[in-house]
Amino acid sequence: MSGAHHFLTEAQYGDSLVHRLDPRVKIMGLMGLTVVSVSTPADAVWAFASYLGVLLFLLGLSRLPLVLVLRRVALVLPFILMVAVFLPFFGRAGGGGYNVGSVRISGAGLLVLWNVTAKATVGVTAMTLLASTTSFPELVAGLERLRTPRLFTLIVSFMYRYSFLFVEEFRRMRRAMEARNFQGRWLWQAGIVGHMVSSLFLRSYQRGERVYLAMVSRGYDGSMRASAPLALRRADAAFITGLATVLLAVRITA
Repeated sequence: MSGAHHFLTEAQYGDSLVHRLDPRVKIMGLMGLTVVSVSTPADAVWAFASYLGVLLFLLGLSRLPLVLVLRRVALVLPFILMVAVFLPFFGRAGGGGYNVGSVRISGAGLLVLWNVTAKATVGVTAMTLLASTTSFPELVAGLERLRTPRLFTLIVSFMYRYSFLFVEEFRRMRRAMEARNFQGRWLWQAGIVGHMVSSLFLRSYQRGERVYLAMVSRGYDGSMRASAPLALRRADAAFITGLATVLLAVRITA
């Protein structure tokens, strides 16, 4: 669990000016960029190019590994392909389309594909930048200081931390099954796998109860304490002011 502990308490990918920004300004700025992108008309191609330019500039400042960013942005590709499958059904009677064999791909369908691709790419890239430059405790602390409902932050916090219990219990059960030469590759072994899943849930639930009782015995009162108080600095003010100015200018013009 040492790797999990490191992931819970530290920013994963290096150190930069973007890493050191207050989590509140990063949450507001990058989520605001996503919202502005979603509200931008699909035919404003230059506006989406501007959003991507801002993200590329911030990625350069953060010095994140390019492979990491591309791998996470690629998560949107299945959704784009799902849209592409239905392109022939959009606006059959409209003009500006193309004929591919006996299938008519309309201009409206291509516009839908571009719309989904551009907005999904901007949103995923912004969230990748946020998650890769901000540790989980900082995200939770930032959300709490932004007056996010306490119940929501507690649910997210515990769901994230307790996920490691599921992973650890699953690894224990898998090692035990492999030690007994069980592979679980055949259809008739589905019943055994089902029993394993139910046992995994019960064991994780029981362990979660023990963890909660241990926390209560150590003074847990329902609040998560930040390791360091959050304080806005000049760099934070410059970041949120500059980003908001660029986004408003592009969106109003678009």
